[in-house]
Amino acid sequence: MPADAERERLPFEPGRKSKKSSEKKVAPIAQPSEKTVSPEASVKSAQKAKTSKRSSRDRDETNIPEVVSQRMLKRMLVFSGVPVSLGVLVFFGGYIVITRHIAELPNVAIFLTTLGCFGLSVLGLSYGALSSSWDEDAVGSLVGADEFKLNVGRMVDAWRQAREERQNKQS
Repeated sequence: MPADAERERLPFEPGRKSKKSSEKKVAPIAQPSEKTVSPEASVKSAQKAKTSKRSSRDRDETNIPEVVSQRMLKRMLVFSGVPVSLGVLVFFGGYIVITRHIAELPNVAIFLTTLGCFGLSVLGLSYGALSSSWDEDAVGSLVGADEFKLNVGRMVDAWRQAREERQNKQS
């Protein structure tokens, strides 16, 4: 693990799952009454109730706080909005230059430049989310290079952990 293994986990960052115990819980046998329920049905209903409680709790723990999501949204708008605006300006600017015979521009040049701007916009969406500070109290820097490195490191660690868990389940 990297040096930041001792750091506190973020409120919405999933924690490491402990290994499940190999013991299976057995549901109590239903007492005879007017309506008898099979043991399999009671086990299934108990598991269903347990997973519904767990999933709502997990959802609360993994929700992104409002402050962080607003910060991400602002950055995503800036880092993707600027390239989209440039792409639209290049497209219409090229149209005006070509139709008014100001200069001879190949259509491919306008197309590739506009496409490149839209491609940068897609990258800007990802960079906007990853370059924002995921800590509720820290605003982060203007460009977000340090936050980007930290958040990409967190993602890579989560991918490695998920891959290890999959490999452990298979073996």
